[in-house]
Order: sequence, then C-alpha cells, then structure tokens
Amino acid sequence: MPQGSSHSRPARPAHRTHRTHRTHRTHRVAVIVDEGTNPFEVGVATELFGLPRPELGGHGPLYEITLCTPGSAARMNHGFFTLTGVPGLEAVDEADTLVVPGRPDNVVPRGADVLDAIRRTHARGARVVSFCTGSFALAEAGLLDGRRATTHWMWADTFRDLHPQVLLEPDVLFVDEGDLLTAAGSAAALDLGLHIWRRDHGAELANAVSRRLVFAAHRDGGQRQFVERPVPDVPDASLGPLLSWAQERLGEPLTVADLAARAAVSPATLHRRFRAQLGTTPLAWLTGERVALACRLIERGEERLDVVAAGCGLGTAANLRDRLRRETGLSPSAYRRRFGPAGQ
Repeated sequence: MPQGSSHSRPARPAHRTHRTHRTHRTHRVAVIVDEGTNPFEVGVATELFGLPRPELGGHGPLYEITLCTPGSAARMNHGFFTLTGVPGLEAVDEADTLVVPGRPDNVVPRGADVLDAIRRTHARGARVVSFCTGSFALAEAGLLDGRRATTHWMWADTFRDLHPQVLLEPDVLFVDEGDLLTAAGSAAALDLGLHIWRRDHGAELANAVSRRLVFAAHRDGGQRQFVERPVPDVPDASLGPLLSWAQERLGEPLTVADLAARAAVSPATLHRRFRAQLGTTPLAWLTGERVALACRLIERGEERLDVVAAGCGLGTAANLRDRLRRETGLSPSAYRRRFGPAGQ
C-alpha cells in the first residue's frame, strides 16, 4: 500500500480472526441502534449491506441486514425520529458481522445489555465493526484492549482518557484488525464499508458498488486533512477529468510529470490539488489505481503475473507482488485463490 494511505493494513494477530470465503450463503449483518444513535451511520450500513445491488449483475444478494434495538424502540440523535418495529438484541446472535454506529454522548456508558451483545458476538467469532464513535462502545466492552483502533478526531483526546489501554490511531480513516474494524468520522463509514466489500468479495465488486455510490473506492488521505483546514480563497479546478484520463492509461508509463502536463499545471501545483481534493499525492493515487486494476485482472482470470504487471503499469512481477501484498495483505496467488474465477 502506498505511503500516506487512509487505513492500516489488515492485521494477522496470533489469536482468532474473522475470515470470509467464497460462499453462496448470504452474509448476515446486524446493526445495533441504541438510544441517540446517529442516523447517518445507520443509513450507511443500510445502503452498503441492505439494499439490492443491481450494478453487480448476477451477484447477490451477498448481504442481508437486520436493525435491532435494546428496547422496543430507539430515539435517534436529536430526536429526528424513533425507530420501532425491529428485533431486539437477540438478533445479534445470528449475525456474521455486527455494526455499532456512533452517538454523540460518548461519555455516557452504554447499557449492560448492549455491551453484553457486543461481547458475546465477538466471543463466538463474528466480525465486529464500529462507525465513527461507535468505537467507544467496543472499547467499553473490553474488545479493544491492546488492539489498534480509531475514532473521530474531535473525540480522540476523550477516547484516550477513557480507554488508555487501546492503541488509538487518530490520523487514519479506518483500522482493520481482522476481527475488529473501526472507522473514524461518519463519512469514513463509507470508506470502511467499501473496504469490507473489497475484503469479502474482491476489488471488482467493491469498485462497482463505489461507482454506484459515486464515492471513491479508495481515499488515501487520513483524518488530518479534515482538522481545521482553511478554505482556499480560489478553489482549485476539479481533478475529475484528469483522473478519468489517467485511469484509461494505467498500462502506459505515466508519471507525475505526465499528469501535471495533462492538467497544464506545474507538478507542485498538481501536488497541492491532490492533497486538497483527495488527501493524497499524485504518485500514491496512481499507484493505488494500478493495484486496483491488477486486482481486477487477477479476478478476471489472468494468471501470468508479468502480463498483469504490464497491463496495470506496475512494471515487473516483483513490484506487483510487493504492492499487492502491501495493499491487500495477500500474495497474488493467495488473492487469486480467494477472489479469482471459480475453479481456479
């Protein structure tokens, strides 16, 4: 993964980790909607894991979602609406993945029933995910002790004070610890959700979902880009046309100088625009796009690493192996076994 990436690589701890394999059984996702939950993050979970995905053609449904509450109803943040008519917390016992959204009153302890539901879900081997300040609930349940995690940058100091035993990474968009995954701010829930799609089903399907959402499949910047950043007096022009042009030519020997020439700006100006609009550098973006293309080629059945490396602009099979392992934690052969065409 290029330096300056938005998230930490999936960890491979010695203890139990959640692993997903190709299967025709629909992956079950439960979302705990507690009192005061932020509705945006519930919407993200519903969009990513609950709605039909016609953009995937014959693939699906790959996920099914269940919202559940600790009581008969849950009043959302600021009383925007009250969620009723959904199952109780017993629904988590059937989930393969549990999602815990955030809420603004993070210093108020969660109910014992909610913490018990989180603990027993993790104890039986299911994957547990938090969005935004939902990481406070995971930490309160004791799941994050000695583990890496993130949360919204505005709550980082409070999180450290309350949970000093957690290895907080405040400058990333999300952290993947295998069985425990935490996202930073509310919008970072989309980054983590697409990462879960990519981890479960490969880059091809994850990219299709991201295109449908009109959201970047990879955001390589961290939270730091959103902290009290002043608005420029004159906004830079959109990078959209340049990115589309480059994506059509990834197999060519494109350089940052080529991108700058195409945009008719200096390399320094191009660097500033990438930092401002994407939170990353031109080189890191270009490398990430090439790795994503390599993943798609492998998923479509190409076995010759030199052909994949040449086709995506990574040059050599050795460079492909290194970049793919950094991005996915898998060697090309392991990636092919997991996401390649059936029967390979």
